[in-house]
Amino acid sequence: MAKVQESIDVAVPVSTAYNQWTQFETFPKFMSGVESITQTSDTLTHWVTSIGGVRREFDAEITEQHPDERVAWKSTDGESHAGVVTFHRLDESTTRLMVQIDWHPETFTEKIGAVVNADAAQVKGDLKRFKEFIEKSGGESGAWRGDVSAPPSGVVGEGAPADGNVPDRSLDDPDSGGPRLGTGI
Repeated sequence: MAKVQESIDVAVPVSTAYNQWTQFETFPKFMSGVESITQTSDTLTHWVTSIGGVRREFDAEITEQHPDERVAWKSTDGESHAGVVTFHRLDESTTRLMVQIDWHPETFTEKIGAVVNADAAQVKGDLKRFKEFIEKSGGESGAWRGDVSAPPSGVVGEGAPADGNVPDRSLDDPDSGGPRLGTGI
């Protein structure tokens, strides 16, 4: 399994960054390799991507979403990928986005890309383009402020880790919506 962790600070309030991130259909404007995203329901999206010569179509489900805090997802077509973006208020007009993506490279090209960190460079570039997009736009293009609760904890196959270790939510930082510094994503 490949894992990417990247972050970026954007010069907009946390609600502006979060609101724009919930507008999945705008992702092709700042994510290279994403041809289109169609939101089919509050929690389901259909993606068309072409990255490194590999074209894919897949569906993804929002598994957890809390306004101004986090958006987590997983693909529903096999074990392709899952991820989370958290939003951290640094001050009134600055937000840190932290992204973690776990994915299973399938093709030879994807496996080589993961080894040489091409996937991390891709995410880093996408975050830089998001920063430019949101800072130049003067505000978000829309918002979905609905709340999606995580699946019940402790039930294997229902969102809990297979080892049964349930994350300690007391480590979450209520001011930023994400984990306290040093606790990971």
